[in-house]
Amino acid sequence: MRKLFQIIFYIQLILISILVIVLTIRGFVYAARSTNHFRPEKWYPPLLGSVASAGIVSYLWEWISFHDPSKAIKTAFWVGPFLTCAVGILHILIGCPISLAISTIAIISSVIQSLYTCWVNPRFDYATKILTVYTSFPPDKTATFVILSIITCLVYSSFLVTGIGGATATGTGLDILFIIVILLTYTWTMQVIKNMLYVTISRVRYMNFACGADMNTWIAFRDTVQHLVGRVCIGSAVVPVIGTIRGSARVMKSVVGGTDEFLFSCADCYSRVASTLITYGNRWGLVHVGVYNKGFMQASADTWGAFKTAELIPLIDSDLTGAFCFFSGVAVGSICTLVGGTWALAIHKSYATEVSIYAFFIGYFICRVALASQQACVSAYYVAYAENPQSLQFDATIPVRIQELLQRYNV
Repeated sequence: MRKLFQIIFYIQLILISILVIVLTIRGFVYAARSTNHFRPEKWYPPLLGSVASAGIVSYLWEWISFHDPSKAIKTAFWVGPFLTCAVGILHILIGCPISLAISTIAIISSVIQSLYTCWVNPRFDYATKILTVYTSFPPDKTATFVILSIITCLVYSSFLVTGIGGATATGTGLDILFIIVILLTYTWTMQVIKNMLYVTISRVRYMNFACGADMNTWIAFRDTVQHLVGRVCIGSAVVPVIGTIRGSARVMKSVVGGTDEFLFSCADCYSRVASTLITYGNRWGLVHVGVYNKGFMQASADTWGAFKTAELIPLIDSDLTGAFCFFSGVAVGSICTLVGGTWALAIHKSYATEVSIYAFFIGYFICRVALASQQACVSAYYVAYAENPQSLQFDATIPVRIQELLQRYNV
């Protein structure tokens, strides 16, 4: 499976590159012959501008979260919903049917984000403490790796944007299929880039937390590239799917509660399935992938088993690091949407909807890549603690939090 996924990943990179080049050339040729259809000079600048905005804002956001985690967390959770609402208002101004549907989704999402923020507000202090673990002793050359990762994402995103523009120029049913394929492969590739950084940084931090040893980050990155690409590709394909299933199961169980026996039984069954899946596919397993060179499923099972043994599952479920990264990605994606969508609305209204959609995807994923190192450090901290809670490398942050959760559940 490791070799198969690695081969598939490299093959899709080659095939998508060829497809993008062909679509780009064909699109420019078609635009040169057509006088009233696709206008590259009004389609590309807003989207490429939003790509540049994604890189700049993502790096600034990573810098803010590094120097002031408390402010970053509060901003992501409180300002993010307003940015999402602003995206909804932008699509109302665009006015086409698809934009109106998107505006409805955006406004509803902003309300849900606001309600969630109110619900998790008491957890902000602990989230700040646990995120400070990253800012206290960052691995050597972390900033360099973050910058290089962002630049890689910017170049790759800009390259794919040219292909999407070429497919938009002709706009046939087959071209729509090409755009969907490009977006799907883009999603997977960005997940791989994020998790390559995640595995590298988590390995360095795990060695420090578990053994007190300092590992060279370049050596860790070299080992990841040479030996772990296949495992990272598997995790990049599996973790988002299982994470979505488990998140939806937790939401469903919370909403249904015990009000209806049939709905409760369905929610409970779905929750059990999600709990089984998370055992064999979770992001914490990527820590063991980097440290012990394990297969992804085995690494996931081992880390989840360690969490159960140390009774950390409630703490893991209440941790806001993943939610913080998600809200940050949505916020940056919304900013890119506002940049590209407003620009396109001003110069060519018919392009505004598609430009804003692509801008959101690009901004979201580049921000997630920028924050991967912070999420990796927190994950390494949890995994190392679960394996040896009595180690003198750890302070009282986790034990105190566990006691708080136990007291809350007992009440």
